[in-house]
Amino acid sequence: MYRSPMELRDLVQVYNDKKNKDQGPECDYGFKLIIIGDAGAGKSSFMQQFVEGKFRKQSTHTIGVEFGTKVIALGNRQIKLQIWDTAGQERYRAVTRSYYRGAVGALILYDVTSRDSYNNLPTWLQDAREQAWKDISIIAVGNKRDLKEERQVSFLEASRFAQEQDILFLETSALTGENVQDVFHTLAQRILNKVEEGICDPTDSRIGSQCASDFDGRLDDNARNQRGFCRCGLPRCFTG
Repeated sequence: MYRSPMELRDLVQVYNDKKNKDQGPECDYGFKLIIIGDAGAGKSSFMQQFVEGKFRKQSTHTIGVEFGTKVIALGNRQIKLQIWDTAGQERYRAVTRSYYRGAVGALILYDVTSRDSYNNLPTWLQDAREQAWKDISIIAVGNKRDLKEERQVSFLEASRFAQEQDILFLETSALTGENVQDVFHTLAQRILNKVEEGICDPTDSRIGSQCASDFDGRLDDNARNQRGFCRCGLPRCFTG
């Protein structure tokens, strides 16, 4: 499911829509992910390529946040990814930071043809580490790798930065779809590993990693609503 840009007041309706109309396929866990980075890095096109398998040819800067969901298979586990694509402009930063809360995974996108977007990676990384879950899994993503003649940031330079910061790094193309699926599957697998190792507790309602099966049998509708769950046992889309 993919949602177009929305304002804060619209997010409550997104939750209501999911609760009443779109239960989706059964899944074992739901992970809240955020996509952050400078405006123009291709975040919205990147998310749409993952969710719908197509490229958004004409795209404007995101106002507020966009939202998408997709269920993927990791081994014998069904994982529902709840993806929040945040606006990159500075004037929206105070608003979009509120959506970092509880995120267990972050993709920090930069444009390989834009030195400025790459230079801002440390700021975005600091935001994710300070505002989201304390053990958040992070991947730096160099987008637009198909624009080879316009490249300003080398693969080696970005790889070294990621290694220094103890995060993963991949390059992608939202246009061709290259590595887009791999990025999300890699991030989800890292989070799932933390769940299985006991680092990430899926019963902790403060973080965006929830176990659907654990809560479906134990909580009635009222209890789920009070703790931030819809009927499928996953976290509410609206986290404010």
